[in-house]
Amino acid sequence: MAEAPLSPRSAGVTARSLLPPPALCGFLLLLVLVFSVSWAVGSAAGPVAPGLHGTGRSAGGDGGDGDGDGMEDMPGTGHGSGG
Repeated sequence: MAEAPLSPRSAGVTARSLLPPPALCGFLLLLVLVFSVSWAVGSAAGPVAPGLHGTGRSAGGDGGDGDGDGMEDMPGTGHGSGG
């Protein structure tokens, strides 16, 4: 039997199948656009709390009880059994 020659249409379908669907390309383009706009707005707004700094305590050896939650001075937060 003789082989059937490839038609130009079947060659175009092969090249088209290698490309992602147009909806996916549009979604990715929209995603990049949204992230770039949000980055631009965030950089224009600046830092959220410019005066906010750490507590100055090191990670270990501060002599505390090890809780590290910063609620030692609050009234009514006793470390009792709750009863």
